[in-house]
Amino acid sequence: MTVITKITTQQKNQDRFNIFMDYGKGEEYAFSVDSDVLIRFQLKKGMEIDEFSILEIQFQDDIRKAYNQAINYLARRMRSEKEIREYLAKKEVEEPIVNEVLHKLAAQKYINDEEFAFSYIRTQKNTTDKGPDLIRMELREKGITEGIIKVVIREYPLEEQVEKAIKVSEKLMKKSSKESQRIAKQKAEQLLLRKGYPFDVIHLALNEADIEKEEDEEMEAIRYQGEKAQKKYSKYSGFEYVQKVKVALYRKGFSMDLIEKYLEESKNGGGKNATGETI
Repeated sequence: MTVITKITTQQKNQDRFNIFMDYGKGEEYAFSVDSDVLIRFQLKKGMEIDEFSILEIQFQDDIRKAYNQAINYLARRMRSEKEIREYLAKKEVEEPIVNEVLHKLAAQKYINDEEFAFSYIRTQKNTTDKGPDLIRMELREKGITEGIIKVVIREYPLEEQVEKAIKVSEKLMKKSSKESQRIAKQKAEQLLLRKGYPFDVIHLALNEADIEKEEDEEMEAIRYQGEKAQKKYSKYSGFEYVQKVKVALYRKGFSMDLIEKYLEESKNGGGKNATGETI
């Protein structure tokens, strides 16, 4: 048995106390504890403690320290159980202590994966342009079970998905004025896929979105792409030149009718005409 000879408050943290003990060779520092642990074990000067009790006190203090770390982490926003587990693991907290902390947090209703998932999906759909598939993936990464995901995803109904996908499509189309309509539409489809929208939603959105270009807008786009193609293939002439320009514009998504119209128009422009002859 050893005896507590002195208890002092730490200068930098008033909630922690230094415990001094006499192991038979005079007073020396033994360990420190949180105020809750001090009260729980009723530690005081003159108290005799055996080795097992010291180990239990230190174990409970480690739990308390990890618990305080978790509470500070939770103070920023709601967290899933997996997020807290990973956070404490990075802090090098041992797994048995992590399990005790998670049990305590759950009992106090500080963590609840279903409530977290509901909050997460509402925040994502209201503040971002993410689709449901991307949100599902993020919830899985946060350790949310498929059963919970299946329930909370109902917070993101089909009509809202389509409405948001339409906005994403129309915003992209405004930035794609120099692209052919076909390429711009392909880019919109690829963007929606990356953002996590399913194919049925993408199909509905692209059909309903105001993304159809007027003829003059498509003509402006082919002029821009055509000038680039003519510069690229300016070293060629004749049939070879014309074919390379045609192929380049076709790959850019323009119809053959529009390509022929553009080449006809370019006959009266500078550089080379539609036959590849220098003007």
